[in-house]
Amino acid sequence: MSVNDCRRIDFPRIADPRGNLTFIEGLVHVPFRIERVYYLYDVPGGASRGGHAHKQLEQLIVAMSGSFDVIVDDGSERRTFTLNRSYYGLYIPRLVWRELTNFSSGSVCMVLASHRFDEQDYFRIYEDFLKAVGRPST
Repeated sequence: MSVNDCRRIDFPRIADPRGNLTFIEGLVHVPFRIERVYYLYDVPGGASRGGHAHKQLEQLIVAMSGSFDVIVDDGSERRTFTLNRSYYGLYIPRLVWRELTNFSSGSVCMVLASHRFDEQDYFRIYEDFLKAVGRPST
């Protein structure tokens, strides 16, 4: 996989003067069946999250409130996506390193995942990730 496989996915938006509504359906708006949902909040200023890649898991990351940056890296190229709206998300396929940074105050990051938690699915050491994707260590 490559950073070029990471892409923004827009969700349906139903505008209403009483408040807008957005919904997300697995295998319709998301290219996988959703097995797990989790969210990050109260992230201290200057902190970063992520810093790993997955062997099999795919994710869709949504800024439910506030904003943050997602840096994706395939071992050859890095790209940064800024997420700041709840009506779109960033799809990240397997074998792409990700880091979440630059959280605004009060931001909430929701993650839809294709699999349940499995520690064996993680690359937590960047050099191990590079070796797995056939790239030379830095």
